[in-house]
Amino acid sequence: MHDGILSQEEIDALLNGDSDLPFDPPPLSGVEQDVLGEIGNITMGTAATTLSTLLRHRVSITTPELRLVTPAQLQEEYPQPCVIVTVRYTDGLSGSSLLVIKQHDAAVIADLMMGGSGTDVDPGLDELKLSAVGEAMNQMMGTATTSLSSMFHRRIDIAPPALTMSGAGGEGMSAALGGQPQAVQIRFRMEIEGLVDSEIMMLLPIEPARQMAATLMGTMPEVDEIVAGVPGLPPD
Repeated sequence: MHDGILSQEEIDALLNGDSDLPFDPPPLSGVEQDVLGEIGNITMGTAATTLSTLLRHRVSITTPELRLVTPAQLQEEYPQPCVIVTVRYTDGLSGSSLLVIKQHDAAVIADLMMGGSGTDVDPGLDELKLSAVGEAMNQMMGTATTSLSSMFHRRIDIAPPALTMSGAGGEGMSAALGGQPQAVQIRFRMEIEGLVDSEIMMLLPIEPARQMAATLMGTMPEVDEIVAGVPGLPPD
């Protein structure tokens, strides 16, 4: 650890996924964590409303919890296959964010999108089911991006979300993060009325997350008041 200022060499190494350098990336401040928690809170709150309409079941996504994680932690904590939704920003913000959904929960969403009851679903995800989940994610993140545009006071656009499967041990998550040594993890409890009581996770690579927080703090001078009291986040 040094004085918290990264050299250009260190920044390049982070972006290139070189985790062997003898330094630790500077931690996010409490204010940065609060801002990112609120971004996740607003994004997923809007997404839940859209998903409720699509699935014709009440969906609630609540209680954000934020922390920094390493690829090793992800591999340990997510031993089962998951669906990774990569959301790439094309205008207004840079970088990408990831949504991680457990395979069973994605299978329920796919079944409901295809007119099923969401009960006794086969957890396997073929191309047709992944397409149904992709459509749900596309519409969810489209409305969430509209909320972000209002929050950031600028136009924000995304590319169509890309879905991939992460095998057991979360290796797909590590790859999707570009090999970076740390990421910001924002976990939410997700409930789909009578069918799912689980967790959905947002992952942000550390440097794009920092840039996102800085952008919002720069456009909203009173952000401390807005994010005060976000549950699960430590004070600065």
